Amino acid sequence: MQVQRSRLAAVLAAAALVAAGCGGAGDNGGSDGGEAGAPAATPGFDGTTIKLGVLSPLSGPIAVIGQPLTSGNKVWFDHVNAQGGIAGKYKVELLQEDTQYKSDVTVQQYNKIKGDVVAFTQVLGTAPTLAVLPQLRADNVLAAPASLDALWVREDHLLPVGAPYQIQAINAMDHYLGEGGGGTRSRICTMVQDDVYGEAGQQGIDFAAERYGFTVTNTQRFKVNTENYAGQIGALAGAGCEMVFLTATPTDAGKIWGTAAQARFTPKWYAQSPSWVGALAQSPVAPYLEQNVIIASEGTEWGDESVPGMRDMVDRVAEFAPQQQPDFYFAFGYNQGRAMTAVLEKAVELGDLSRQGILEASKQLGVVSFDGLTGDYTYGPAEQRNPPRSTTLFRVDPAKPFGLATLKYGVTSSAAQEFQFRKADN
Repeated sequence: MQVQRSRLAAVLAAAALVAAGCGGAGDNGGSDGGEAGAPAATPGFDGTTIKLGVLSPLSGPIAVIGQPLTSGNKVWFDHVNAQGGIAGKYKVELLQEDTQYKSDVTVQQYNKIKGDVVAFTQVLGTAPTLAVLPQLRADNVLAAPASLDALWVREDHLLPVGAPYQIQAINAMDHYLGEGGGGTRSRICTMVQDDVYGEAGQQGIDFAAERYGFTVTNTQRFKVNTENYAGQIGALAGAGCEMVFLTATPTDAGKIWGTAAQARFTPKWYAQSPSWVGALAQSPVAPYLEQNVIIASEGTEWGDESVPGMRDMVDRVAEFAPQQQPDFYFAFGYNQGRAMTAVLEKAVELGDLSRQGILEASKQLGVVSFDGLTGDYTYGPAEQRNPPRSTTLFRVDPAKPFGLATLKYGVTSSAAQEFQFRKADN
C-alpha cells in the first residue's frame, strides 16, 4: 500500500491537467458545426451525474491511510463540481465502500457497486488491487490503485499516479550511498512486510544493489499486525546493519521503531511512504525517529507555497474541508482525482462515458501534470506509459505539519531512470 494536498477555486482548465489536451466535447461532424451530442447514458452515468467508486479501508488499522485518501478524492471532486463538473457539465458523485484492507472484502464491495459506477477512482492496497484486477479486466472497468507498485504501469485497466515503490527504494539507496553518508561496503539490510507490497520495496533494493554494487546483508520479513518484533530487530542488530530499508504500514512501523528504540538499535532507517503517519511524530518514539528515520515519498511538505500544486491544494482544503489535517495520504487521493478527471474530460471530448469509452480515453491521454504534488505522468497505451522517476526524502520534524520536513526534493537517480516495468501476471 504504498504516496500531499490542496484546494483553490481556480477554473478547471483541462489544458492545465493534460498537456496533450483533454476536455470539452468534440465535434460530431454535423453540418451545423456545433459540439458533439452529449455522451449517452450508461451504467454510472444518467446523463447529468457521473458516479465513481471508492474502495478503501474506512475502518480498522489501515483506516489511518484510507480515510484521508478518500477525503482527498472528495475534495478534488468538490472542487471540480464547484466549477460545473466534468467538462463544465457533469457533476461527480463518489460511492464509497469500506474494504477493511482485506482482499476478499474488496472483491465483495467491488461486485456490490460495479454496476452503479463508470470507473473506480480509488482501490487501496497492493494485495486488494491484485485481487480485484481479474474482475476489472473481465468487466472492462478502469480503476485508480491507491498503491504504487510498478505492476500497475503496464496494466490497461489501472490508472496509477506517482513514482512506484520500486523507484522510491532505488532513489533512497542512491541518497544513502551519496549524501546519506553510506557506501557500498556498508551493512545494508531490509525489513519488509511479507506480501506483494513488501516485495515491491525489496525489488527496488535488489535492483539498486545490482546497479550500485552492494550486498543486502540481512532481510527480515513480518506479517501485518505482528505483536512482537524483538526477534526481527535482534536479527538486524546481530547482523550489524548500518542501514535498514523498511516497507510497512504505520501501525507496524510504529511498533518496529519502538522496539528498535528500546533495544538501542540505531541504524539509519529509510522507509517506504506508507510506513508513515503524522501521529508518530507526536508519539513517545518521536525523538528516536528524529535522529534515525528518513521517509521516501513524493511531493513536498504540507503548506510549501513554493510548489504550485501544494498552494492550490491547501486553498481547496480551506474551502471544502477545513477540518482536514495535514496528511500526505490526502494528497495522494487528491492526485488520483486529478488523473481520473483527465480521463473523464477526454471521454466527454470523445463523446463516450461507457466503460469502453473511458478505457479508450485513458489510452489517448498524454502528460498529466500534478503541479509538483507528484511527478508528471506520461499516460497513453499501457505499453508506452512512463511514470515519474523522482522521490522526495523527508526527515521527521514534530514541529512540521504531518511531522515531516523536506530533506531533498525530487531525487531522480540514474538507476531509477533505468528501471523497467512489466505487467502483472494474473
